[in-house]
Amino acid sequence: MKFGKTLVLTTLLTAGAVFALGTDAHAAESYTVQSGDTLSKISVKFAGDNSLVDSIAKENNISNIHMIFEGQTLTIDADAEGTAATAVPEQTAPVQTTTQEVAPVQQTEQQTTQTAQTAQATATQAATATTAASTNSAKEWIAQRESSGSYTATNGQYIGRYQLSASYLNGDYSAANQERVADQYVTSRYGSWEGAQAFWQANGWY
Repeated sequence: MKFGKTLVLTTLLTAGAVFALGTDAHAAESYTVQSGDTLSKISVKFAGDNSLVDSIAKENNISNIHMIFEGQTLTIDADAEGTAATAVPEQTAPVQTTTQEVAPVQQTEQQTTQTAQTAQATATQAATATTAASTNSAKEWIAQRESSGSYTATNGQYIGRYQLSASYLNGDYSAANQERVADQYVTSRYGSWEGAQAFWQANGWY
């Protein structure tokens, strides 16, 4: 009879132990990080306080407890005990999505600046080309009327393509010197070949 009681008692104790183990077992839950979440907030949702912060970080290999990302899936063990001696303060920093949002803005500003610079350079080149064409046209117009464009034309004291005074040419009647002296003369007297042309048209000479 003693043996029978002992067997029954042993069976009950074994069953109780199995039951106790069954009640301690728990399954971890998955949680998807929402905008504005912090580990502290998530811990409060599952445990009512900050005690799960370190556990969540360890379970999910998070090295910086202040940086989680929207859409990130975390494994939450609601029955785990936190290892921190003090509670982790509530984090107010939002989910780190700033970098991804700022980059396109910076790229757009850079593209806008480059576009403006390109447009300005194109406009400057166009203006320069227009001015050069206008200057060449006025210069040729005067040359044709003064000497029919000949570097060797003479008319008394006036020599060459632009009928310059011999004293201006200082004995050098080369085409290069005639061009150089003519440009200097027109710039100092009229400001430009266009100005010289306008004077010629009004007075018949320049």
